Amino acid sequence: MTGDRVRLAATLRAQEAVISRRQALACGVTRSFLTHRLRPDGPWQRLCPGVYLAQTGAPSVPQKEMAALLHAGPGSVLTGAAALYGLGLTALEPARFDVLVPRNRRRESVAFIAVRRSARMPERVIRNGRRQYALPPRAFADAARGLTELGEVRALIAGAVQRGVCPPAALARELGEGPVRQSALLRQVLAEVADGVRSGPEGDFRGLIRRSGLPAPMFNARLYAADGSFIACPDAWWKDAGVAGEVDSKEWHLGPDGWQRTLRRHATMSAHGILVLHFTPAEIRSSPAAVVAKIAGSLNAGRARVALPITARPAA
Repeated sequence: MTGDRVRLAATLRAQEAVISRRQALACGVTRSFLTHRLRPDGPWQRLCPGVYLAQTGAPSVPQKEMAALLHAGPGSVLTGAAALYGLGLTALEPARFDVLVPRNRRRESVAFIAVRRSARMPERVIRNGRRQYALPPRAFADAARGLTELGEVRALIAGAVQRGVCPPAALARELGEGPVRQSALLRQVLAEVADGVRSGPEGDFRGLIRRSGLPAPMFNARLYAADGSFIACPDAWWKDAGVAGEVDSKEWHLGPDGWQRTLRRHATMSAHGILVLHFTPAEIRSSPAAVVAKIAGSLNAGRARVALPITARPAA
């Protein structure tokens, strides 16, 4: 090989062993050298047109990220599921790598790379070496716009809010500033979040209650005893009947420790006279009529009692 070996090596180190054709030629690599390296049994491979991986084997996620940015061109920014994974906000490896480019740039989606032209290129980004990601509100919103099932959007957005990784207000701003197209499900889920819903299963529970004609509860209300002491924050609260509804899911209550807290919360609410109903996500999906009937019966029983001296405050 002729050319600047040091510069080529430095570029490959900085870019996860990924390099564009233009960069390679700028390092003095010849076209014949590239052809030889990219032969079927050679040590390099083509990730997409004009972007190469200088090693054999399957590319890693960071290498695919770098390839997406090199294909999209200067100033491009990873967003959606790819950005969420790169930022450590989700554990699911993306199948598609969404990358934002200015609206007037002519770049096409190819292989695992989805090019998204945007009139709202992020003014601020998070950088990791030569890779750059959209901030969480934009990444979550863009990921949600790419989903077609309400349950998937609920799991993504309500889960982010529950874990505290993206404030609802920031998501609402992003919704208001972003495109209307493909935002209907995101808008619906943010309305649920504003109403106190904090998880995907809670969203399913809320939807069932609204469809059933049952009285609307407060979601994630903070309950206080007459002496001002905090009692609990149930998933749903019917004040006039003193009934609390809980969606029991180890996944959404953050593992065994959260499960134990759920049991302690039940005991505390019961000690204050609250009728506590427990439902699993599977029950809500597979036996909605039984869930509705159980709630309706408990509401009737609760209204027959003396009103409980409990104050409810909206979800924070």
